[in-house]
Amino acid sequence: MTGKIIAMALLAATLNLSDAAAEPGGDTLFDGFDGKDFAASGGLYYRKNLEQRAGSFEFQSDVKQTGTGALKLSVRPFCPNVKQNCSERAEIWEKTDRRVPYSEGVWYGFAVKFADPIPEGDHRYLIAQWKREIGPDAVGDFSPFLALRLNQGKLFATVETNYVASSKAEGTGTIQACANTQTPVWFRPDTNQMRALIATDGNWTPQDGSQFNSCTDAITVTDHGNKLPSPDSGWIDFAIYTKPGPDGSGHIEIFANKKWIVTVKGHIGHGDNGLGKNQYFKFGPYRAADKTEWTLYYDNFRRSPRCEDVLGPGICPAP
Repeated sequence: MTGKIIAMALLAATLNLSDAAAEPGGDTLFDGFDGKDFAASGGLYYRKNLEQRAGSFEFQSDVKQTGTGALKLSVRPFCPNVKQNCSERAEIWEKTDRRVPYSEGVWYGFAVKFADPIPEGDHRYLIAQWKREIGPDAVGDFSPFLALRLNQGKLFATVETNYVASSKAEGTGTIQACANTQTPVWFRPDTNQMRALIATDGNWTPQDGSQFNSCTDAITVTDHGNKLPSPDSGWIDFAIYTKPGPDGSGHIEIFANKKWIVTVKGHIGHGDNGLGKNQYFKFGPYRAADKTEWTLYYDNFRRSPRCEDVLGPGICPAP
C-alpha cells in the first residue's frame, strides 16, 4: 500500500466520519497505528473484558509495514488449567456506532505479521474474524461468519452459516474429495451451523482438513490460482470484501499481498431469531487456553465501501 493511497484513505476517513455518521457503511476508515493511541479516523478500540485480560496492546515503532509505527498484540497464559471453554484474547474491535449493516457489503484491509515463535500446535487460533451482532434474545453460540485461522503453523480461512442439509451422506469421518461445484464442510446440525473451508496456505495437506469431512453445494468457492501466504513469510496484507447472506446471497472476496485468492458465494452467516442488524470486525490473537505467549503485529487498517480505497487502483474485481 503506497503512501499516496494511505494519505487518500486518511483524508476520506476524516471527511466521512462526520458526513456519513448516520450510514456507517458509507464511511472510509483508516488507522496506520503511527501514534500513541487509536486514530479517530479508524473507529477502533481495545475492548476490556475478562478474556481480554489475557492480552496486551502496544503502539510501537520497531516492527512496522509502513509509516512510523504498528500495533503489537499479545496474549499470555491466563486461563486456569481446570477451567473449560476458556479463551484468551487481545482483539481490536470496531466501535459500535461504526458497524456496517449485516445486509451491506464492505471492504476491509489490514496487514499482519507473525512474531516468532509461530504456534504449531493442533489448537484453536484466530487472527481476524467477522461476526453478526448477538441480541439478548438469541439462543446459541454463533461462530464468526468469516475467520482467518491458524492450526499447526498453517493459515486457512473458513465461512460459517446455518446448517443446510446435504443430499448425500454427511460426516463420514473420513476426508472426502469434493466436486468442482462443492466445498469441504464440517456439518454441525446440533447447533444449526456448518463451517466451510474456503482457502489455505501452500503448506496445507488433506490431513490438515480432516475436520471438513463432508461436502456442500450451498457454498461455492472460485479458486483464482493463488494460495494464502504462509505465516512465516513476513507481512501479509489482506483486502477482504464481506457481504453476509444466510439466504444464499452471501459474497466474499479475499486478496492477500494484492493476489486474488478466492471468491465465495452462497449461504454465508446466520439468520437466527434474536441476532442483531449489524456485522462487525475484530482482529488480534484469539485462542483457546494455551501455555505460551503469542504475538502478532498489525498495520494499515482500512475499511471502505469502495474496493479501490482498500486494495488500490487497477486490481479490484469487476462489480
